[in-house]
Amino acid sequence: MKGAEDVIEEFQAKDDSLVILRPVQNEDAPYIVKAVEGIVRNGKYIQKERPRTVKEEQEFIKEMLEKDNMYSVVVKEDTVVGIARVIRGELEMKHHTGLFRTWLTSDVQGLGIGKKVMEYTLNWCNAHRLHKLCLTVFASNDIAYHLYKKYGFVEEGRQKEQLLIDGAFDDEIFMAYFFNPKIN
Repeated sequence: MKGAEDVIEEFQAKDDSLVILRPVQNEDAPYIVKAVEGIVRNGKYIQKERPRTVKEEQEFIKEMLEKDNMYSVVVKEDTVVGIARVIRGELEMKHHTGLFRTWLTSDVQGLGIGKKVMEYTLNWCNAHRLHKLCLTVFASNDIAYHLYKKYGFVEEGRQKEQLLIDGAFDDEIFMAYFFNPKIN
């Protein structure tokens, strides 16, 4: 069996296109930056005000891999259309937890890719013996919120009016998924 960091998943999206979900590579940095530029410009459900530079992204990729974190890209028709990452707790007392972040470009949303990203991520977490996977989601992002609920995430808390987007306040919801690994 391949190590969890080597897992490459290929599947057909609802539009019959081939999608590849695989660990990030240093060469992906410029494509990730380009995709983030469009998401920041057009979207509101990303907690980022500017993309990293290519050099910053390459350094981030290196750091993520060195720390046994998950950083995967979603590739459709040779184009990076999304990412998924899990940043493990750095302190020993928090190493059993991970913070999940993901995004998909708007042109591939609704194609079943988000479900595959969730399954891939949960499998990675299981293989890396995480006990808890955390995330935050904007209250107005119904599609993401319901996807997380469907996969077993539970709401742990809510920060009221935490975000100001396009002149309107929005709540930030904290959610978690609990695994049951044996502790050594």
